[in-house]
Amino acid sequence: MMRVGMGEDLHRVDDARTLVLGGVIIEEGPGLAGHSDADVLLHAITDAVLGAAALGDIGHYFPPGDPRFAHADSADFLRVALRLARDAGWEIANIDSTIHAERPKLAPYIEHIRERIAEIAGVATAQVGVKAKSGEGVDAVGRGEAMAARAVILLERGVARPTS
Repeated sequence: MMRVGMGEDLHRVDDARTLVLGGVIIEEGPGLAGHSDADVLLHAITDAVLGAAALGDIGHYFPPGDPRFAHADSADFLRVALRLARDAGWEIANIDSTIHAERPKLAPYIEHIRERIAEIAGVATAQVGVKAKSGEGVDAVGRGEAMAARAVILLERGVARPTS
């Protein structure tokens, strides 16, 4: 048995913050506004995992106004979502994602981002796809005012682990 999940996220650009995408710090920024580290890519992947496992969404587990999650590492959000999915008997077959950003140019970072997502998720890098697209001057992304990410995940029925 398999299930597909889709996730997406959008954050306003904040030049005063450090950019984090897929768990990778990208110094040339711009950063993103958000309650946590604002990792738009990991937020989209987390939502995809939760959706595929029919476990709700990221806001249910990590409300954006909750002070416990101020400046939180979004990798922790993904780890929790994956633990919940695995406890329900699901394992990752693959993750595919797209980052929508005008700047910085992301091609030099894609492989590192893939490796980092694979490390966080406990899967092989070959199971993780990451692409980057510009906004071509259209909408908030194209004007450089925001970044967005979309992710699709395929989960396969695995062996359910006992919850701890």
